[in-house]
Amino acid sequence: MNHTASSKRRNAEQQAQLDRALTELWEQRISFNQLLGLKVLSLKAGDVRVRLDMRPELVGHYAYGRLHGGVISATLDALGGMALMVELGEKHADESADQVMHRFGRMGTIDLRVDFLRPGLGQHFIGRAEVTRLGGRIGSTQMRMENEQGTLIATASAAFVVS
Repeated sequence: MNHTASSKRRNAEQQAQLDRALTELWEQRISFNQLLGLKVLSLKAGDVRVRLDMRPELVGHYAYGRLHGGVISATLDALGGMALMVELGEKHADESADQVMHRFGRMGTIDLRVDFLRPGLGQHFIGRAEVTRLGGRIGSTQMRMENEQGTLIATASAAFVVS
């Protein structure tokens, strides 16, 4: 996604502070993400990735040990929101970490479509998200989840209110 060059951009220390705040929000302050065990791998614009480790509590089919479809949906939904947070941070690169974090107060999913492509089998899963559009009020994303062998499990697209 292209960004308009800002006359004043956050320095490396300020960006690291924002990255830490986003990671803490995503992994610890959003209780449901914590319950799922989601871990941030990358918070770079265009490269937002998370990891989900398989646990018995996340099984959706007792006989086959597959990851529950609701866990897949929730992970992809949260991941799309995180990608938009990263892009909002880039769009407002002249703002402090606190100012950017304040922007997320009204964010919310307004549409989510998930395509389950293969059974959720694996020891861990990697989710990736890309922002396809960031407008003044609505942001759109595309997400995908693969297992540790690189097998594509599910894809999703979503729209979020961002202001």
